[in-house]
Amino acid sequence: MPGVVIIGGGFCGAACALELRRLAPAVPISVVEPRAELGRGVAYSSTDPAHRVNVPAALMTMYPGQPLHFVDWLEHSGALAADPGMPARLGLYPRRSVFGDYAAWCVAQAEGIAHRRDRAVAIARAGSGWRVTLAGGEMLGAGLVVLATSHPPPSLPAPLAPLAGDPRLVADPWAAEALDGIAPEERVLIIGTGLTMADHVAGLLARGHRGPIAAVSRHGLLSRGHAATDQPAFEAFPPPPSTARGLLRMARAAIAGGAAWQSVVRGLTIHGQRCWDALPDVERRRLLRHLRAWWDVHRYRLAPQVEAIVQDAIGRGQLRVMAARLLGVETAPLAVRLRPRGGSTETRIAADRVLLATGPAHGSAVAGDALLAAAAAAGLLRADPLGLGIAVDARSRVLDGAGVAQRDLLVAGPLARGTFGELVGLPQVTEHAAMVAAEAAAMTTPCQERLS
Repeated sequence: MPGVVIIGGGFCGAACALELRRLAPAVPISVVEPRAELGRGVAYSSTDPAHRVNVPAALMTMYPGQPLHFVDWLEHSGALAADPGMPARLGLYPRRSVFGDYAAWCVAQAEGIAHRRDRAVAIARAGSGWRVTLAGGEMLGAGLVVLATSHPPPSLPAPLAPLAGDPRLVADPWAAEALDGIAPEERVLIIGTGLTMADHVAGLLARGHRGPIAAVSRHGLLSRGHAATDQPAFEAFPPPPSTARGLLRMARAAIAGGAAWQSVVRGLTIHGQRCWDALPDVERRRLLRHLRAWWDVHRYRLAPQVEAIVQDAIGRGQLRVMAARLLGVETAPLAVRLRPRGGSTETRIAADRVLLATGPAHGSAVAGDALLAAAAAAGLLRADPLGLGIAVDARSRVLDGAGVAQRDLLVAGPLARGTFGELVGLPQVTEHAAMVAAEAAAMTTPCQERLS
């Protein structure tokens, strides 16, 4: 009987497993994930009640064909009544942990998905299939492998290298204990001004933090909030241009024509694959270098509850947001040296804690992951040309070291961004997971066996 091993059991791996179970009920499925439950991953393992999803619940689901599945679950599970702070503009923005509860529940209802609570440390060819080696020593055989590993953690900017290993540095902002050692009066400097920064400002303030908080990034851009009224996707785009500049002009023309920017961003997200496909690699690089920061703050918006907290903190003067370049760090006492954007004078920010919130280090997704780095060294895969993840073809099949697509090795989720473009937020991640599941169902060959 053909079998599939999915490496990574966060939201994307779990969604892929559920859709594969629906499409191929007889196929044995094993999901390798060290966490206690499938579906939570990094994003939805947070237990901080201040951390909320930044997409309306009506756009979040484990099942592409059932867009209101999560909303229905919220009502029937009692989660809606248990969180009086959930209702907000344009619907519901539950806590991240609640969406994690939902995802774990969905997987628990499905039969035939084996959770291997371990970590994969190696993959290798084994006859006509694969051998997956787990950290505990177990080896799984598979006819097909899906790589659905997590976002890589943030990387420490070079100017802050002297802080590596320093207890005053919070290097992993999503660790369960990330904020535990921060005293209420301490001065906190957050590197990054996007969603992660906002979540942790909300988390600190919910804990009663009274000390000053500064947040710095090169552009000093804050993630935008959601519109007060529903904004349908703008659809009247011309054929997508073949340059990053042309894409920017197209978006600006739509807004100049009277469309709300939220409608334009939503339309670009829906048609993101078509727009991305029209750009050659040189233009994709130009887009990533010059426009990515602006896209991110408009595409990945703040939950209304979090937006209100951040704006209140700014208004009271407790939170200061700066656009500046990091120059270096002094460790005794702790201070970070900066050059404000557009200025020539160096400045210093004294801090008691530095929290890294620069987002996933996609540029080192392959080299920085032991499993993927070893697979790349063996010629089984390679990084994509843009440094966003793993090189795959239009069917999400991994390209080996020679550039040949492997029909039995697939990628689900953000690691396929180099080919698919918009693969971070929902519902795009759900749709991609379903596509990969369909590919896996069509390609699975009978070769599952337990190896010893």
